[in-house]
Amino acid sequence: MVQKAKILLVDDRPENLLALEAILSALDQTLVRASSGEEALKALLTDDFAVILLDVQMPGMDGFETAAHIKRRERTRDIPIIFLTAINHGPHHTFRGYAAGAVDYISKPFDPWVLRAKVSVFVELYMKNCQLREEASLLRLQLEGNDKAEAGEVKEPAGLLAELSARLAAVEEQAEALSKQLGDESTDAAAVATAAHLERKLTGLRRALDALEPGAPGSQTAVN
Repeated sequence: MVQKAKILLVDDRPENLLALEAILSALDQTLVRASSGEEALKALLTDDFAVILLDVQMPGMDGFETAAHIKRRERTRDIPIIFLTAINHGPHHTFRGYAAGAVDYISKPFDPWVLRAKVSVFVELYMKNCQLREEASLLRLQLEGNDKAEAGEVKEPAGLLAELSARLAAVEEQAEALSKQLGDESTDAAAVATAAHLERKLTGLRRALDALEPGAPGSQTAVN
């Protein structure tokens, strides 16, 4: 079963949270509400999120201050933040949003379809990264098994290698399709950069996996 991604919705107005839920419900992911910056930071202590939709104008800790706290934490600094604001204060205000670490800055009222499309890109990238981490974990298990094995005592677990290779190939195919989609469409530069980073990590993992194949140069378990 594929685990759903979590999307954090931060706004002090319940009606705005309800509207965001209505727009994003079609993505079929887990939507988490936070009615303040403090509540958002608390949620981020325990859960992992694919993307954060953050209102700028909030009493107490506003969106800029909340984003600053998010970016200072090692656990959360890489989570994409999309700022939402009801007031357009001009280029300086927008620049402040990007300087705070946002990947996008959207003024209300916004096009529901556009917002849903933007969020879906970051959800898809998050899911690919989760798959990549799982493949990397399997690869580490393989490497640890090779390090502990003594010649002739442990049989090469070819089944694990085959399974890992097949699963990695599926992720590679999906990542390639996503990168092509992002390249064909006019979309966020941050999403394109994230997709490129994902592909680089996939390439490194594929090289490490290929090196484990029996008879490969540098293989630790060459078959006699």
